[in-house]
Amino acid sequence: MIYFDSAATTLQKPESVSKAAAAAIYTMTTPGRGDYPAARKAADLMLRLRTEAAEFFGVPEPDNVILTQNATHGLNIAIKSLVSPGDTVVISGYEHNAVTRPLHAIGGVSVRIVNGRLFDPQHMAEGFRQAVDSRVKAVVCTHVSNVFGYALPIDEIAEICRKQGVPLIVDAAQSAGILPVNLEAWNAAYVAMPGHKGLYGPQGTGLLLCGKNTEPHTLLEGGTGSLSRQQEMPGILPDRLEAGTQNVHSAAGLLEGLRFVRRLGTERIANREAHIMKRLATGLRRKGRYHIFDNDGQEKTSVLSVVPLYADPETVAGHLAEHLVAVRAGLHCAPLAHLTAGTSETGTLRFSASIFNAPSEVDEVLKLL
Repeated sequence: MIYFDSAATTLQKPESVSKAAAAAIYTMTTPGRGDYPAARKAADLMLRLRTEAAEFFGVPEPDNVILTQNATHGLNIAIKSLVSPGDTVVISGYEHNAVTRPLHAIGGVSVRIVNGRLFDPQHMAEGFRQAVDSRVKAVVCTHVSNVFGYALPIDEIAEICRKQGVPLIVDAAQSAGILPVNLEAWNAAYVAMPGHKGLYGPQGTGLLLCGKNTEPHTLLEGGTGSLSRQQEMPGILPDRLEAGTQNVHSAAGLLEGLRFVRRLGTERIANREAHIMKRLATGLRRKGRYHIFDNDGQEKTSVLSVVPLYADPETVAGHLAEHLVAVRAGLHCAPLAHLTAGTSETGTLRFSASIFNAPSEVDEVLKLL
């Protein structure tokens, strides 16, 4: 199979990921619940994961790295910790349902949407500059659009938030492991990311990076192995946000995925994936049967969306699936992005690469389109 759906989940993983997860099943239990070797080994693993993630993502303290089920889990914690009914929030016009649905669920939130032009970071930055003022309770912004591969000007947006004293939440679902992500440099309150995409970890894993002065609210309450006499959840991180038994086996795999990314470096990964997507965009442009959403290969992202001019995206995706090519078609859980870009009626056909894709795979796909 030729796999071009890594924006959903990377299918090909480093061999070390599966080996580590499998080994942990037989050698590790729950950290903080006992003083025997299997529990101590699990605790050591979790500390190593937090420590290496903190170093890589610019987090001041390893304890501020929270293990989550996915990016959606982390975004829910972050948003519901900062936003209440009656608050005003600023988001981009390219947000995923993982951002818009929690805001909707809170209820009574005034949402200012910055509809910056696609692939025009200066226009987007100016939109945030006009939208963010002292009345805004939080800014929630994706780093890279999961639909269009558009890298938003997160450094400029972070500076706008810093000047206005407004907390920033970054959705790094499509950038972590591909582009530089740094909590401290952005002065972000929270950064959420999945483990199963650009970090090449197992599904059911994610990280929530918490800033220095955050006071996160709990989504779950329960056992933590600490302060067990009190009925309130501990105030210390990571215990406050990690109720119950953690996904230790998958965390072992995630640690190896993170190490794989660190060894290669994000620049090498981004260059490789951008080269693959540029080759695909160039080939489709020559065919003349597609509306292609890209910045002529100038942005180093791993996502390319197109709209076929001869059939609907789902039909084309089905044709590719019959030939064992995996892509995604539709709205990609981000209807707001399609409203902003004008593709809400059709959706798009989305190709997304990983470090494991090869130019020859692009050539094979082009023969089918």
